[in-house]
Amino acid sequence: MSEIITIANQKGGVGKTTTAVNLAASLAVAEKKVLLIDADPQANATTSLGFHRNDYEYNIYHVLIGVKKISDIILKTTLPTLQLVPSNIGLVGLEKEFYDNETRKGRELILKRKIDEVKKEYDFIIIDSPPALGPITINALSAANSVIIPIQCEFFALEGLAQLLNTIRLIKKTINPKLKIKGFLPTMYSGQNNLSKQVFADLTQHFKSKLFKSGDDEFIVIPRNVKLAESPSFGKPVILYDVKSTGSKAYQHLAQAILAS
Repeated sequence: MSEIITIANQKGGVGKTTTAVNLAASLAVAEKKVLLIDADPQANATTSLGFHRNDYEYNIYHVLIGVKKISDIILKTTLPTLQLVPSNIGLVGLEKEFYDNETRKGRELILKRKIDEVKKEYDFIIIDSPPALGPITINALSAANSVIIPIQCEFFALEGLAQLLNTIRLIKKTINPKLKIKGFLPTMYSGQNNLSKQVFADLTQHFKSKLFKSGDDEFIVIPRNVKLAESPSFGKPVILYDVKSTGSKAYQHLAQAILAS
């Protein structure tokens, strides 16, 4: 059975793409067959794996409008068991099409139907969603078994979280009863920063049972890490850029926690 995990938070800059790319890569290194779907018009997950606009003709937009199947546009990556469905800035046009076409039935389930055609070929499908609660994120949540919510350990971290949780509840109630919160993932954590420690303390107070734990029962946090920040510019997940970095180790711990759950 394939597990489909959406990485979501309508707040930008919280480490969504970093999490999608590095979790997918860490699962692939653990010899799982993984498909990473870049459903963000910014296409950062695509470029983080070394692909650029001129490297591919079709992307997730063509799948969602019905021109292509997912199997038609999949790209192979440098990791043998990790494949990518690329994105492109043209995906922003999809929002308008959804809103203009009020009569389009089941539009929240388009991505799910497309994924259903290929999901048996993968152990994990990871979806990187855009920083908004629009139709693309709704599709990503409607297609998923679970959602991971990255939360930046900085000021205003929890702002807007109630809206996201409400959206997840609504989707669970109306479209996707199987959807559950896999966990909250504290990102950009710095042990030297009092604000980081305070945000993490708030998270443990409110969501302790939904934080990921490593094998030694420590909470998993993604640290502020230079190698993690540098790796996308080299077109590599951090596990291929610097496997021993604290960022790489944190995502490996996250992958192991998911494999054990």
